[in-house]
Amino acid sequence: MSKITILIPCYNEEETIPLFYSRIRPVIDSLDEEVELLFVNDGSRDGTLERIKELKKRDPRVRYLDLSRNYGKEIAMAAGFDYASGDAVINIDCDLQDPPELIPEMIRCWKEEGCDDVYAQRNKRNGESWFKRFSAHVFYRLLARLAPIPVPVDTGDYRLLSRRAVEALRSMRESQRYTKGLYSIIGFKKKAIPYDREPRAAGKTKWNYVKLLGLAMEGITTFSVLPLRLSTFIGIFTSFAAFLYMAYIVLRTLLYGVDFPGYASLVSFVLFLGGLQLLALGILGEYVGRIFMETKRRPLYFVNEYSGETDDSRDPSTA
Repeated sequence: MSKITILIPCYNEEETIPLFYSRIRPVIDSLDEEVELLFVNDGSRDGTLERIKELKKRDPRVRYLDLSRNYGKEIAMAAGFDYASGDAVINIDCDLQDPPELIPEMIRCWKEEGCDDVYAQRNKRNGESWFKRFSAHVFYRLLARLAPIPVPVDTGDYRLLSRRAVEALRSMRESQRYTKGLYSIIGFKKKAIPYDREPRAAGKTKWNYVKLLGLAMEGITTFSVLPLRLSTFIGIFTSFAAFLYMAYIVLRTLLYGVDFPGYASLVSFVLFLGGLQLLALGILGEYVGRIFMETKRRPLYFVNEYSGETDDSRDPSTA
């Protein structure tokens, strides 16, 4: 019998946790495996932790990891990987957009087919606005083209990872994390399970468009230097165009003398070049800022409370 850790990162999910547990319990009861439900409370400000503690009193399979503050989902998942003790780890959100009923099939692919990364791939994204569906569609395909490694499209964090895949992820301690890309970096045998994503069971999404844009920037700048190269190519092109324009102005002055017309076009051209320079500096600043944060080598997170027993071999300080 194998041990399965189901990792559930939570942030202000007081309403959804009872609904999630009532739906996932029949699934895990049907498994012929030892199961651990590991909730990671990412500094919630509502009654999320209290709901988790209530579940623990009713079900000894429930564990919780309470982080000292809100670090964001990427860091919360990293903390969960550090403390997960299962032979395989299934990462799932508790908002029930991802159906727990796929878990038995994930375990089957892991056990019978030897897959290290069994991920759920979305056919439809029900309950989301057309703009969010469109932007997600464009982003995943843009990232797949920019990244130097294959990155599956229309996939999230809902997946099963074998122990060796989890250990590979644990070895990557960067603070600027885009875990969806890290899944691709570690390689190993992968398999997709298609499904239709459902609307949230309750509550409101924690991902507004500003946060989604920030996550997209993380994904692009973490796994590709193409923006830097594009800014270089644009600089070369505009410099060449500026040289040609300067040669034209000099030649026209020599042939026809000095004239004043063209002031507006010249100012527009200067402003255009200034905008390109600021854009290039902004792109460069994104990369330099990430270098600056990584050189600090601060711990990814601090733990306020953990309900289980710590295995020293999997303690984050040894990673």
